[in-house]
Amino acid sequence: MLLTAPMEQPRPAVLAGHGIRLEPLAEAHVPGLREAVADGEIHRLPFAPHVPAPEAVAESVRGLRADVAAGARLVWVVVREADDRVLGLTTFMNLSLGDRGLEIGNTYLAASVHRSGVNTAVKRLLLAHAFDTLEVLRVEFRVHHLNLASRRAVEALGAQQDGILRAHRILPDGSVRHTVVYSILALEWPGIRAMLDARLERHGG
Repeated sequence: MLLTAPMEQPRPAVLAGHGIRLEPLAEAHVPGLREAVADGEIHRLPFAPHVPAPEAVAESVRGLRADVAAGARLVWVVVREADDRVLGLTTFMNLSLGDRGLEIGNTYLAASVHRSGVNTAVKRLLLAHAFDTLEVLRVEFRVHHLNLASRRAVEALGAQQDGILRAHRILPDGSVRHTVVYSILALEWPGIRAMLDARLERHGG
């Protein structure tokens, strides 16, 4: 039976598996995140205004931690368990307690681990926490319409496209973003979980 009562406010928690660990964001993560955003200069990638430049990481962390304190989001740092290297950051955002939904977004990973299976492992941990622990009904993803790589990555998770919010946001560079909205529902999660587990096993995770 689907739950229809409001969910409780999610609390920070360590999530681990598949060779990575998701740690609640702390000030101590600033040096590692500086290295992560400098790896491949991912802050310069198109469609990534949420990725801070190395010199802006400390300010970004302060803002994100304030959001966590206010109950607006949960923020994790992605750590590789083999060497404790910080690889990036990810969040639960747009929490909708009454409707038992949330968005996974503002994720970034060091360029050297792109297409390595790390992103799949991160999403596997986050989706399990959302559906199995928090018992949400819906997890949403929102992507810039021109960010084809991210759109394909979200689709590869098994998420379905719900629609496009046209002229949805004006970005810092003055360009207009149409936002493609995807979602995974609780009823779809068991099948998607099995698919992600099989993919991670092929990656050795």
